[in-house]
Amino acid sequence: MFFRNLTLFRFPTAHSFDALDTGLAECQLKPVGPMELSSRGFVPPLGRDTEAMSHTRGDATWLSVGSEERLLPGSVVNDLLAKKLAEIEQKEGRKPGGRTRKRIKDELIVDLLPRAFIKPGRTDALIDREHGLLVVDSSSRKSAENVASEIRRALGSFPALPLNAEVAPRSVLTGWVAGEPLPDGLTLGDECELRDPVDQGAVVKCQRMELADNDEIAKHLETGKQVTRLALNLDDHVQFVLGEDLVIRKFKLLDGAVDQLDSGDAGDMLAELDARFALMSAEVKRLFVVLERALKLSRAEA
Repeated sequence: MFFRNLTLFRFPTAHSFDALDTGLAECQLKPVGPMELSSRGFVPPLGRDTEAMSHTRGDATWLSVGSEERLLPGSVVNDLLAKKLAEIEQKEGRKPGGRTRKRIKDELIVDLLPRAFIKPGRTDALIDREHGLLVVDSSSRKSAENVASEIRRALGSFPALPLNAEVAPRSVLTGWVAGEPLPDGLTLGDECELRDPVDQGAVVKCQRMELADNDEIAKHLETGKQVTRLALNLDDHVQFVLGEDLVIRKFKLLDGAVDQLDSGDAGDMLAELDARFALMSAEVKRLFVVLERALKLSRAEA
């Protein structure tokens, strides 16, 4: 269950989660109705065969927001609409007006919606109460905001704000590639993206390259390009790509971290998920502390 992409929010560490379990139970995912486009709500993070709507280890809580979405492609609706309009034009000898087009389109949607396929989805999240941190397993800001909104709906109040740095992230990332010292534990990976700061400027993507003391990259830096995404490693435990948008992509626990997992009973899936969550949450916290200092990440005010 290791997260793959991390979008982070800050909230005041004093915020109360006493009503969380009650709120999650009241905001469970309901099947999408026959005339609804989508439905969203909480599902058990440990799987559909369990009942608990959250899973907590220490001060870290694992939540999952499920979704059901009816797939009704606009191309299908428009194709049927064109056929209907053509039939009317042939019978009446005139093109239907705007109101008629809208009425027919609405009728088609009402007819097609209950028969549309349903696409299920799930987005996991980690609440770290120690650092006032919400981590959503998504690189999409909209998807992450939806999860924060669901938590807000369950709690009644949840003042979580997107992560904010007091220094320009691309300036810090560019400095690291240019040779400035990295924070203790961090080392350069093998991937980066460089952009010309002017609008519609050149973009250079480097993959599977040695970034330190690289003459080719140095020439790009000399022309004024800045690093907007950078692959990094933390103590040979975690590798990831940090963007100037402060989203952590391609998050992966390496053997140095995974080796800590207790083999235990291979048949006990719940115990394994619990161990994996404990390991991942610990590594995410450790990484956040390093980035918080390096990028001067703002705290949320109470």
